Amino acid sequence: MSETQKLTVVPARYPARSLGAVAALFILAAVVDSIAFNPRWEWGVFVRWFFDPVILNGLGQTLLLTLAGTVLSLIFGGLLALARLSSSWLLSTLAFGYIWLFRSLPLIVVLIILYNFSYLYDTLSLGIPFTPWSWGHFQTINVLGQFPAAVIGLTLVQSAYSAEIIRGGFLGVDQGQFEAASALGLSSSRRTFRIILPQALRAIIPTTFNEIISLAKGTSMVYVLAMPELFYTIQMIYNRTQQVIPLLMVGAAWYLIITTVLSLLQHSVERSLARSVTREAPPSRWRQWRNRYSTPAVIEERTHVRSH
Repeated sequence: MSETQKLTVVPARYPARSLGAVAALFILAAVVDSIAFNPRWEWGVFVRWFFDPVILNGLGQTLLLTLAGTVLSLIFGGLLALARLSSSWLLSTLAFGYIWLFRSLPLIVVLIILYNFSYLYDTLSLGIPFTPWSWGHFQTINVLGQFPAAVIGLTLVQSAYSAEIIRGGFLGVDQGQFEAASALGLSSSRRTFRIILPQALRAIIPTTFNEIISLAKGTSMVYVLAMPELFYTIQMIYNRTQQVIPLLMVGAAWYLIITTVLSLLQHSVERSLARSVTREAPPSRWRQWRNRYSTPAVIEERTHVRSH
C-alpha cells in the first residue's frame, strides 16, 4: 500500500441499537401523547395553580427545610463521623449507638414524637446536669413549634446517614496518605482538613447529593405536623377543590425542578473536583454528544488544534 494512499474510516454499524432507540422513541411519543391530550389530566387547572402564591409559599417552606436540614445534618454528621473514627472507645461507641438508633427509626415517628415532646416534658432547662445550676427554663410547647420540630427531626435522622457517608469517604483514602501526613508533623486538625478531606470529597460528594435530594423529597413527611410546606399545601387545596391529579402534578413538577437543580449543582461540583485531580475538567454532556456524532476528520482536526 502506498504511503500517500488515504485510509477510509468506516464507522461500525449497530442495527440492534438503532432499532432499540426507535422503539424507545415510539413508546415515549405514545406516553407523551396520552398525557398531553387526555382531558382528564386537567392541565388548565395545573397552569392555574402552578405559580399561585399559596403554592409558592409552600415551596419556600420546603426549600428552607431542605437548606436547614442539609447544613445542620452535614455539620452534625461530620462530627459523628469523626467520633466514629476516633480512637476513643467511648466516643466511637456513642456515635455508633446514635447512628444505629436514628437509621432504624422512621422519619415520621421521630417527627410525631418531637411534636408531642411537651407531653413528655413540660419545660426545658439550660444548665449543668445533676446540679441546681440553671440559666433558664423554657416551656417546651413554646420552643418546639412546627418549624423547629421539623428541622430537628430532619437533622436527627439525616445526620445518621451523613455520618456514614463521610466516614466511608475517609476510609476510602489510602492509608499511606494518613501516614505521610503524620510523618510531616501536621496536627490532627490540619491532617484532616488539608490532606484527607479534599481526597475524601470525591467519594463523599455523589452520595451526599443523593441524600440531599432524598431530604428535599422527605420534607413532604412534615405534613404530619400540619406545617404548610409544599405537599401539605397541595393536600389542603385538593381536599377543598377535589382536583386531586392536576394539583399532585403541580407538586411533582416542583419536586422535579428542585431535584434537577440539585443534580446540575452536583455535576458542577464533581467537574470542579475532577479538574483539581486531572488538571483538565472532563468533557460536558454536550461536548460528549458532539464528539460522538462528529466525523472522524473533524475530531482529528479538533485534537490537532488543541495540541497546538
